Amino acid sequence: MVPDTLLEEVARRFALLGDPTRLRLLRTLHEAGEIPAGELAARAGVGRENASKHLTRLAEAGLVGRRRQGAMVLYRIVDESLLQMCELVCGSVRERAAALTRE
Repeated sequence: MVPDTLLEEVARRFALLGDPTRLRLLRTLHEAGEIPAGELAARAGVGRENASKHLTRLAEAGLVGRRRQGAMVLYRIVDESLLQMCELVCGSVRERAAALTRE
């Protein structure tokens, strides 16, 4: 388990990932790989300003990385644990949804 000294950081990470807009952005990054911010926002169905705000928070937390290429800012997932976490949580949610439809 996590020591008490890190619980606040763990809670911040879960809170950050508890937002549907950020999850849409992360899912799109996972599907697309490195992608320009504007295209990422469009594919995720998020306004550019809103996407920028969320991407900044994800970058500050070390979950996504960004680099400038000319006038574009490209984003990518840099914390590979996100993929493992999604497999666990998303798989569990899918299983639960399937079980509920069978009931």
